[in-house]
Amino acid sequence: MQTRTLGTTGPTVSALGLGAMGMSGAYGAADRAESIATVHAALETGVTLIDTGDFYAMGHNELLLAEALRGRDRDSYRLSVKFGQLRGPGREFSGQDGRPEAVKNFLAYSLTRLRTEYIDIYRPARLDPAVPIEETVGAIKDMIDAGYVRHLGLSEVDAATIRRAHAVHPVADLQIEYSLLSRAVEVDILPALRELGIGLTAYGVLSRGLISGHWSAGRTAGPGDGRGFSPRFASGNVEHNLALVEALRRVADTKGCTVAQLAIAWVAAQGEDIVPLVGARTRERLAEALPATELNLTAEDLADIEKAVPPGAARGDRYPSAFMAGLGVGN
Repeated sequence: MQTRTLGTTGPTVSALGLGAMGMSGAYGAADRAESIATVHAALETGVTLIDTGDFYAMGHNELLLAEALRGRDRDSYRLSVKFGQLRGPGREFSGQDGRPEAVKNFLAYSLTRLRTEYIDIYRPARLDPAVPIEETVGAIKDMIDAGYVRHLGLSEVDAATIRRAHAVHPVADLQIEYSLLSRAVEVDILPALRELGIGLTAYGVLSRGLISGHWSAGRTAGPGDGRGFSPRFASGNVEHNLALVEALRRVADTKGCTVAQLAIAWVAAQGEDIVPLVGARTRERLAEALPATELNLTAEDLADIEKAVPPGAARGDRYPSAFMAGLGVGN
């Protein structure tokens, strides 16, 4: 497994990271034993970056990872944890909390659930509009100084917020959606990150399975599957978006790879400072994703991919309208 370093101050991690959200019901029921086996398979193939959030099924994901990581050398993997999203007992989202006292409270619970003495990268999941980012970051800096956190991360914030946070404490990386269907980060975010020496961990590289090559127009999201509320999967949009996937498949066929591998490799090819996160929840999907790290895309390949899926070609927002307002950039 190749490695990449997150910015100038962050850790060195595998060139492909594992996003664990899907193992806790985000896309419908997941098999616990298979989820744990997938984490084990990822570690055994050299994946060292594992991403979670304390609000993924209200702590379920952290407890699952604790079980999967039990007995593993703590220096052999890096935990990236998001916090601050508030949820109710019906699993509804109800805002963000970035107050300094809340930061330390969230961290205490995550350390306990994950059965670890420190978090490698700790980040607010979304910006709390009621709390200056300097105060939230200041609390994380206190936890870094105390040894409970190793690096500061951010998630889904704009360039101005990145600069304000970085002035308080060096930011290792920004986690944000980046894929062939979501390229808004290229305008202001990526230039700012590169100016400041901050890495990028890209989630949604397969657009929640939409450009994995495994979704079909007639398929419907099952119970508990958040894609049932996604505008890009909605009737009238999904057919258009899947036509883009078929154009991408023709490029993949010429490269002798799958659509998923090509889409992941495209994100990785956008810079050595970018680490794609793959939300594999089975060993089969993980095994398909891993060869993407070895896929070399030429300038001609990149041009063909751009022709197949031009910037802005996707139809539908990447989140339901209620969530779009809380993002640092759009689609």
